[in-house]
Amino acid sequence: MPAIRRERTGKQHRYDPMSSSAPSGFSMNKSHGQHLLKNPGVVDKIVAAADIKPSDIVFEIGPGTGNLTMRLVESGRRVIAHEIDPRMAAEVRKRAMNAGKTNLEVKEIDVLKGEWPVFDVCTANLPYQISSPFTFRLLAHRPMFRCAVLMFQKEFAERLVAKVGESQYGRLAINVSLFVKVTSVCKVARGSFNPPPEVDSMVVRMVPREPPIEVDFREWDGMMRICFGRKRKVLRSSFTMKYTLKMLEENYNTWCALTGNKPEKRKFKELVLEALEAADLADKRAITLDLDTYFRLLLEFNKRGIHFTNASAGTKIGTVLDTKAIVPDALFEDGGEAEEEDMQD
Repeated sequence: MPAIRRERTGKQHRYDPMSSSAPSGFSMNKSHGQHLLKNPGVVDKIVAAADIKPSDIVFEIGPGTGNLTMRLVESGRRVIAHEIDPRMAAEVRKRAMNAGKTNLEVKEIDVLKGEWPVFDVCTANLPYQISSPFTFRLLAHRPMFRCAVLMFQKEFAERLVAKVGESQYGRLAINVSLFVKVTSVCKVARGSFNPPPEVDSMVVRMVPREPPIEVDFREWDGMMRICFGRKRKVLRSSFTMKYTLKMLEENYNTWCALTGNKPEKRKFKELVLEALEAADLADKRAITLDLDTYFRLLLEFNKRGIHFTNASAGTKIGTVLDTKAIVPDALFEDGGEAEEEDMQD
C-alpha cells in the first residue's frame, strides 16, 4: 500500500524527498501493494485538495508510516485510519503519540472487509488491485462524504475523469458520474515512490452530486453494457445483435405478462429501433453521448416496456428502488470496453 515517509530532524519534522529507504527493519509487502511516497509536493497537493475543516472527521486508507496522516491530524477534528499492516499501524500510532496528537485512531483492518465510520473527507493511497471494489464501496457508503482525494493507477484514474469523445471515455466514467463529479488533482510519476511501482499514478478528487441522481441502477447498468460493448459502433448495430434482441424480448414478454399489456404484433426489432429513433440516437456512437442523453434513451426504452433486467420488469416508469440495496458492484468494473476500430455499422 503506498505510504508516505517523513524524516525527523531535531525538534521538527520535515520531508526528505531524497530518502529512498523505509524505516529501520521495514520491508515492503508486495501483496499489500506498498510503496513509500518520497515526493513532498504530492502530499501538499493532496492536503490542499482535501480542504479539511477543523470540524471534519477524516477517513484515511493506508496511512503507511504516517507522513500524510500527520498533516491530517493537524487539520481535522479526528482522523480514523485503516491500515492492513500491523507494522505500519504501530509506526503511525507512535508518530502521533510522540507529536502529542490524540485525535488519531488506527484500526488494523482490511478496508474492504471492515466497518466504515461516518466521515466528512476521505484520503487514500490504495493498493491498485482494489481500485474498483474500493470505488464501489466508497460511492455506496451512506451518509455521503463531502469530498474524497484518492491516489489511483494512472490508467484507472484516466478512465474516471475521461470526457465525452475521449478514448478512455466509457462505462466507468459515466457510472461514477451518477454519484460524484471527478477531477484530476495531479499526476504522480512512478519515480516518486520507493520502491517504484510498475505504473504511474494520478490523484483525483471526488465531490458528491447535489442533489443525487435517482435511477434504477441495475436497469441502467444493463443498458450501458449494451451501448459500450462496442463503444465505436452505432447504437443501431449494438441493439440489434441477435443475443441482445433475444434477451430484451424475453424481458419485454415478462413485463407484458406482469403488467397485463398485450405484446406488440410487429417484430420486436422494430420496437427497439423505434425507441432509438425516438431518441434520435440510432446512428450515434456510445463514445459521443453524455449522461443526460443516456437518461433520455433509457426513458424511451422503458416507455415501450423494454427493460434491461428482469428485476425491473413490471415496475412503473420512474419507480426508484432502494439504491443502497440495488447498486451492483459490477457498476464500477474497469475491464475496459472493446475498441471497435471499424467505424462502419
